Parts: sequence; C-alpha cells; structure tokens
Amino acid sequence: MQLTRHFNLKELCVTKTGIHNEPNAEQKEALSLLAVNILQPARDALGLIRVTSGFRNPKVNAAIKGSRSSQHMKGEAADLQCEDNAALFNFIKELEFDQLIWEFGDKEQPDWVHVSFAKKNRKEVIRAKRVNGVTKYVPFK
Repeated sequence: MQLTRHFNLKELCVTKTGIHNEPNAEQKEALSLLAVNILQPARDALGLIRVTSGFRNPKVNAAIKGSRSSQHMKGEAADLQCEDNAALFNFIKELEFDQLIWEFGDKEQPDWVHVSFAKKNRKEVIRAKRVNGVTKYVPFK
C-alpha cells in the first residue's frame, strides 16, 4: 500500500524480530498521516530518509523493549536517520508534529530522530540522554 510518493506501508512496518507486524485500519490511517505530514516533506527537502523503526505491534514493541506507551504502537511515530540527522531534526522542528526527540548522540548530531504525528499535536521537543545507564528525557535547548 503506497502512502506517499516515496513511502509505503511495508517500509513503515519492517521489524527484525521475526514477529508478524500488521497494523489495523486505524493504525494504517495514522501511518498515512505521519507519512504525508512529516516523512514525505522531509524526503522532498533532504533526500534519502531511512525509517529505522515505524509501526510496532505490542509484541514487537515488547521484544525490542520499547516504552509501554510508545506512539509507535498507534502508528503515530517513526525513528529516522539520514546523512545529516541534525538537519533532519531542525527541518521537522518547523513542521506540525506531536513529539520530536533528539535521540542520544552529541550536541552536533543525534544518533537518530524520533518524530510522531497525532490528531492533536503538542509540538513537544525533547532530548534523550543516558544518565547512569538510564534513559532520561529533558527539554531540548
């Protein structure tokens, strides 16, 4: 199922867990909104954007030790990488989104970018950091 010119449903549901990972109709609609409003504009502006994690059903999410409230399970979120993750982060920051996370890395480049799009968007921008081996989320400055 093609969601936009460059993104299809299969690409947003890939998992290396070996667990069947098929979204329902509501989750497919959420993935379509994410692709139309965030992923396609980012690809148009920056070129190749790789989705490293998109939709996760609860079994997939548990297998990778994702958050129990992860928006990935609703089809609302994706983790992304490209040649310049900081440019990707800054581009998305200008769009409408729910949550944008600078995932680890350093002050110059995140390791990847997490973004979500929901029916009611908060425009929350945060940074994920490891403190004593535990992930902490802090406001992005």
